[in-house]
Order: sequence, then C-alpha cells, then structure tokens
Amino acid sequence: MSNFNQESVLSVHHWTDTLFSFTTTRDPSFRFRNGEFTMIGLRVGEKPLLRAYSVASANYEDRLEFFSIKVPDGPLTSRLQHLKEGDEIIVGRKATGTLVIDNLRNGRNLYLIGTGTGLAPFLSVIKDPETYDRFEKVVLLHGCRHVRELAYGEMITDKLPNDDLIGELVRNQLIYYPTVTRDPFRNRGRITDLITSNKLFDDISLPVLDAEKDRVMMCGSPALLVDMKKLLLDHDFVEGNHGEPADFVVEKAFAGR
Repeated sequence: MSNFNQESVLSVHHWTDTLFSFTTTRDPSFRFRNGEFTMIGLRVGEKPLLRAYSVASANYEDRLEFFSIKVPDGPLTSRLQHLKEGDEIIVGRKATGTLVIDNLRNGRNLYLIGTGTGLAPFLSVIKDPETYDRFEKVVLLHGCRHVRELAYGEMITDKLPNDDLIGELVRNQLIYYPTVTRDPFRNRGRITDLITSNKLFDDISLPVLDAEKDRVMMCGSPALLVDMKKLLLDHDFVEGNHGEPADFVVEKAFAGR
C-alpha cells in the first residue's frame, strides 16, 4: 500500500438520498493542483477498492473533501455512503487530471461547466487566487435535474464571499449560475440550451462565448461533455491538454462511469 495514504474521516454530509460529501485528514506529503483528481477507496479484505474522485478542497487547505453519488449496488459507493466520523479511508499519493488552469491559454472569462458531482473539481478551482489573477470573470455553471441536488450553493454564495483569503476576489469576479431541468427555479434548462439561446449571457450580462477571449472547463455527464464539446468545436474553440494549453479542457476520467 505504499502508493496510498491512510486518512481519517472528519465529517460526512448527506445532501440528498443520492448525494453526499465527506472530509478527511490530509497527509502533508500529498500535493495536487486545483482541479485534479486522485484515487480513493476502502480496504475490502486484503485488496483496496478504488475509484477516481476529484478533490473538492483547495490545495492549500489542511483537509481533503470529496463529493460523491450514492449507487445502491456500486462496489465502492455502496460502502462509502455509510462512512462516519473516525472511519479510515485510503487516498492515492498522486493526483492528475486535465481540469487545471495551466492547460488553458490566457483569456478574458473562464467558464466552469459541471453537472451533478461534476461540480467537485471546480470547488477547488474557485478557491484558487491564481484563477482570479488569470481571468476577469469566473462563471460557475452547475446543472442538475432537481433543486435539492444543487449542493454547495450556500457555501458558494454565502461563505466564499466572506473568506479571508479570496472573499474580495469572489465578490468581484465569481458568477454562480445554478440551473435545473425538472423543478421550478429561477434558472431552468440544460446548460447547452442556455448557451445556444444566449439566455445565459443575457442573465449574467456578459458577451457570448468567443474562442479568442473565453476559456472553458467541463466535467459531468457523458451527454453534457459530448454536446458541449461539439458546441465549442463548432465555434472554433481548440481543446487543450497537458502538453499544449488551448481554449477548453474536458475531464474524461469519469465520463464512462
């Protein structure tokens, strides 16, 4: 188990009957860039049962946070959802992933587009002071089916604007735009429809997407990633990666699960 650290669960929060999050201790040797993921899991018998999870906490925080769905028959999540304070969990010593701002060219506005638990990597990105140094506005789009699934909304709107480190940056530069598809809510509709109809840009008072000026990160359902990628490519955006920064990046690690 030399590739893993053993951590203790510090807290567990159940958002809905299908969504929960938890925090753990953090080994001082564990390093990651905001937006990256690592392998986490439990020991089942003699073997580790592992899945890739984005780190939802910022890389300067002394604890780790993870945001997860509950799958009743899921090999790992069926166990993780029963975590309680003091339980042990294993966390990979290495982190990776494409959703880091180093993989984007400089630009005007940064759009962080996530559905469901695809919000997780962006929770660390919006806590990073460098994000606000690189971009004029940071637009966080979170799409869900139901209002109750819009986890972390209160943290984003109430806690972060008053944070000692990034509060002023958040107040001046972060735009949070939650949207749902199945409940009455102030913002309704699929993210791609809100973009193509220009309703999003009317609502947030920003210009429409421009490949010369805007940058995009995406994480979420396979349908979102396929549709958003096509939309961006049709508008002359170029996909970036670890070797060549460009206009948008996609996290593919979770798309098949």
